Amino acid sequence: MANKISDETIEYVGILAKLELSGEEKENAKADMEKMLDYIDILNELDTDMAEPMSHVFPIHNVFREDAVSQADGSEDTLANAPLKKDKCFKVPKTIG
Repeated sequence: MANKISDETIEYVGILAKLELSGEEKENAKADMEKMLDYIDILNELDTDMAEPMSHVFPIHNVFREDAVSQADGSEDTLANAPLKKDKCFKVPKTIG
């Protein structure tokens, strides 16, 4: 397999990622990228004809409640624990002079 990554490719990837790599870091990155591409080649050899495609490993379902129209705005419940309130609003200390 032996995918080879050129110095120009590493420079370009570094520019895209806004990285300043030293010479040693560039060589390490090249080696890592070559290993990743070799592994992808191995994965591409697998027979996946019988595997069902999926977008997620776990089943996904809607965890949100259905919208329900009501006349209550919940302000009384919201203000129930307020330390200070005035005219159905939170009352807070003045913060600017």
